[in-house]
Amino acid sequence: MQQYLSLVKEILENGEKKEDRTGVGTISIFGAQRKYDLREGFPLLTTKKVLFPAVLRELLWFLDGSTNINNNLAEHTPIWNAWADPDGELGPVYGYQWRKWDSFSKNEEGEYEKSHIDQIQEVIDTIKTNPDSRRILVNAWNVADVPRMKLPPCHLLFQFYVVNGRLDCQLYQRSADVALGVPFNIASYATLMHMMAHECDLEPGIFTHTTGDTHIYLNHVEGMKEQLTRTPGELPTLKMAKKPFWDLKFEDFEIENYKHDKFIKFPIAV
Repeated sequence: MQQYLSLVKEILENGEKKEDRTGVGTISIFGAQRKYDLREGFPLLTTKKVLFPAVLRELLWFLDGSTNINNNLAEHTPIWNAWADPDGELGPVYGYQWRKWDSFSKNEEGEYEKSHIDQIQEVIDTIKTNPDSRRILVNAWNVADVPRMKLPPCHLLFQFYVVNGRLDCQLYQRSADVALGVPFNIASYATLMHMMAHECDLEPGIFTHTTGDTHIYLNHVEGMKEQLTRTPGELPTLKMAKKPFWDLKFEDFEIENYKHDKFIKFPIAV
């Protein structure tokens, strides 16, 4: 994971101080990109412990179309607790946009009826039937719904690319918290690539992570500097049950040979 450490180094050396929504303040650069080849191992950070079970539960929560933390999330990981309302609701965030994008069409009487588009299923179908398409993408930034979201999507658009039996993916992330969020994002999309590739009989390939406002919060700087003193280890392996995409559950995934340095605690900026 030298790619990740090079990003940290770039921000600390070249970033500029910038105010932010949380009031904490950041050191920030704009427009960064790193590539992770999944054929070289599963890109789970080794210079600190990353809680892969939390990554996986959040991803499966997205894929379930859930928008409430009480649906298979809150009891296992507090990632979204700070933003949820008293009933655990977050509004039409990732899961809703991925699986239930609002659509309107005319019925036989000429009246408009509301329905939903399952973007994830459409991606699977397109990879299988038209792998050379340049339209294999998922968009979570629904402008009309943003005001109703407790937290608008940070990782908002991803596209798949099929070539020579390999499945690549590029993610655009408008806001990237490098200490806390980015390691989760990398592992989450790498897992999704494994799931998609298996479903479509392809090899998971290169994950390209493109970020807009790429920042380190000021109260994360010392922890980031500590990580830069550590040497990345060998990447672990993701083992996954050979099941259809929609049948995969939490217990069907396992990380093998994950050797990491000790955990670094970073406060969450809300």
